[in-house]
Amino acid sequence: MTDTTLFLSRRERFASVGSTNDVARSWLEAGTPEVCLAVADEQTAGRGREGRTWTAPPGVGLLLSLGFRPTWLEPDRVWRLAAIAASAMAEAAEEVAGLADGTIRLKWPNDLVAGGTTASKLGGLLGETVGLGTDDPRAIVGIGVNANWDRPGFPPALADVMTSVRELADGRPIDPGAVLEAFLTRIEARTIDLRAGRFDAAGWAARQVTTGRAVQLQGPDGESSYVRVLGVDPDGGGLIVDDPGTVGGRRTVMTGEIVHLRLADGSAADGLAEAASARQAPAGPPAVASGQV
Repeated sequence: MTDTTLFLSRRERFASVGSTNDVARSWLEAGTPEVCLAVADEQTAGRGREGRTWTAPPGVGLLLSLGFRPTWLEPDRVWRLAAIAASAMAEAAEEVAGLADGTIRLKWPNDLVAGGTTASKLGGLLGETVGLGTDDPRAIVGIGVNANWDRPGFPPALADVMTSVRELADGRPIDPGAVLEAFLTRIEARTIDLRAGRFDAAGWAARQVTTGRAVQLQGPDGESSYVRVLGVDPDGGGLIVDDPGTVGGRRTVMTGEIVHLRLADGSAADGLAEAASARQAPAGPPAVASGQV
């Protein structure tokens, strides 16, 4: 096991806190060097993107936040901290649970999922930044993972859309502490690489569950659209989607442009396939073309 003493400037575990992101932020504000780590058995005010909440019974989840001072990253590359954390956590959970590589996937922009076409949620990430572009940039990456949560204890309203490392391991108990240590080994190596200008874009892209699939994007204005995902942008971190109305037939969606991303159901996917076929077919009578697109 890698000794993370030199990697972590501060590491504390709490029985209960409001939010580990808030703890890491306060440390950075007080001058704590990177990389600092706050871990909690329970969060009473955990949150996700767009102000959504993140809750789990005490002791069944792995709840942590890492604090960085990324003076060594360009502001438009700071998103890569969350990307390497997501990849590191996916690998760590697979190792501890004895799962095949690639079992845990990433659902852009911030979810860890598993379960094939259903992509049940396993965990989520929340990245927050302060002072990017100044001489004192700060970045916090919070992660919540359903580690040792047994299915009978899942909230009924979420049981059909969530999973846990324990469930993926066929009910075998999972030690969140073991997942944490496996994660720290991996995030240290990835942080060292990132500081040296190396980012495993191929590995990050390969885990994306959305690539090649139809998704529903909901914007801040409430408007929704169905698109087919072509991949992810390793430079800007956006989602590349099919868009025949633009030059090149594709566009890049950034995280600030959406509130929700859902994998589309079969009917929506079929509709997109029909539309794609119509665009690729020889021109026909206008009424037919307009009706299919």
